[in-house]
Amino acid sequence: MLNNVFDLDIRLIRVFLTVVDAHGVSAAQSKLNVGQSTISAQLSALETRLGYRLCERGRAGFRLTAKGEKFADSARRMIEALTEFGMEARNLDKKLVGRLSIGLIGHTPTHQNTRLSEVIRRFRQRDEAVRLDIVVRTPSELEEMLINGSIQVAIGYFWRRVTALQYTQLMLERQVAYCAPPHPLFYKEEEIDPEEAAGYAWAWRDYPVPPGHVPIHRRNIMAMTGNMEAMSILILSGQHLGYLPEEMGREHVARGAMKALNRTELSYEVGISVVTNRANANEPIVAAFLEDLKSVQL
Repeated sequence: MLNNVFDLDIRLIRVFLTVVDAHGVSAAQSKLNVGQSTISAQLSALETRLGYRLCERGRAGFRLTAKGEKFADSARRMIEALTEFGMEARNLDKKLVGRLSIGLIGHTPTHQNTRLSEVIRRFRQRDEAVRLDIVVRTPSELEEMLINGSIQVAIGYFWRRVTALQYTQLMLERQVAYCAPPHPLFYKEEEIDPEEAAGYAWAWRDYPVPPGHVPIHRRNIMAMTGNMEAMSILILSGQHLGYLPEEMGREHVARGAMKALNRTELSYEVGISVVTNRANANEPIVAAFLEDLKSVQL
């Protein structure tokens, strides 16, 4: 049984994680630059040290055992901790040292992304040695990651208010309803009457949206997605009406691929917010990033 972790164990663990990420010994050969027999021997050595089997490997393919799955999760956390320790040890003279994980919803307006780039530029001018990790997830996933500590900051549209989290609105984003050819409404020159539009098939968000838009009967919601790229595909099929962020829809309109139905009556606004866990909002790295975020104007 592995009671103490030595340098050899860490090397073997890195080999194991590489094999897991490659989904097999054969696929890991090019990444590790060693032969299949060497990798198999290294995996066996690690299993001997642990006292249990991590994975099934052979002609039937590669598969983690139940203990192997748990060990992989633990091993990743250990390697991550070692990486952060190394960074801190090399940069003890810096004011901000560590990691900042940021979550995005993936379809924020271009000017908001430009703002975030400016925030990162300012943050990098601080006396810091911080590794930035940026992930793209759904709003619900980001809230869960904030709660379990996987990320420290999230930016996007959040319809709920979780008690453990702190929400600060950054801006309002306008959502507009669009159609595309060969949908019959695309060829009408006048603005579309909301009641007429409500009678057609719609693609809808798979999460709650704020009130203020024309209600669509459930029977007319023929597709659902929370991803705006997927929403644009559904609209571009010409078979569904749907809402997109105005800036995103404007790009399709400019090339003649979409038409806004009625910008006045078939539109609504959502708030784009920055969210943190109340428990770590005052941590130096998080506080510094939020300070830079507030200082950059749209």
